Amino acid sequence: MTTTPNPTTSNPTIGIIYPDHAAEDDYQIAGDWLTVHLPVEHIYGTDLHAVPELLDLGRADRLAEAATRLAAQHPKAVMWACTSASFVYGLDGARQQAEQLATAAGVPAASTSQAFVAALDTLNITNVAVAASYPQEVATLFVDYLAAHGIETTAMVSAGIETAAAVANLTPEDVFELAVRHDDPSADALLIPDTAMRTVDVLAELETRVGKPVLTANQVTIWYGLQLAGVVRSDARLGTLFTR
Repeated sequence: MTTTPNPTTSNPTIGIIYPDHAAEDDYQIAGDWLTVHLPVEHIYGTDLHAVPELLDLGRADRLAEAATRLAAQHPKAVMWACTSASFVYGLDGARQQAEQLATAAGVPAASTSQAFVAALDTLNITNVAVAASYPQEVATLFVDYLAAHGIETTAMVSAGIETAAAVANLTPEDVFELAVRHDDPSADALLIPDTAMRTVDVLAELETRVGKPVLTANQVTIWYGLQLAGVVRSDARLGTLFTR
């Protein structure tokens, strides 16, 4: 269901296309902190973290339909808020997916996978650790996607969680454990690439615990949407990325 903005507000709007239901409340939290409007339009499919299902979830027609529904919100940019159903297409496929979405939306558009790469470029970071909730096969494809952009993964751990619904049930302490246990001291940043995981309101603590920048899926999605729209916001609660 699409959230309708208050007509009296002048806050900029970044449209969010989100798969099923999991951690979409991260966008409400961040939107309130940043004084931006982040309406969420859902698309539906299986929430299984498996390659065939992810390829189906990220189909161009699904995203185009959601972009059409978001048009009433007059977004300045649109983000496909899904890491796995973008990087699973590979470097060129993810680029084409975003280009098709931008055409359908009539505004700049990108995916969470692209947002991770853009965030790393902004922070001038080329070696990372990855703490992935996904099964091994899918997590490896994320590492491959990063490598295609010249980003070295010094360590990658797969938690082997098969569905987005199961990821959404992780507690903050579960997230902290995933991050702290699977960080690599030699990496310059830690990446947690699943928009089904609630991370926005624990980012500052995550960075304190691992002692380096932490980039999470919903965080980078919001940040890159703002970048595409030419909107400048900063808030230390959202980590190092939002203080640069």
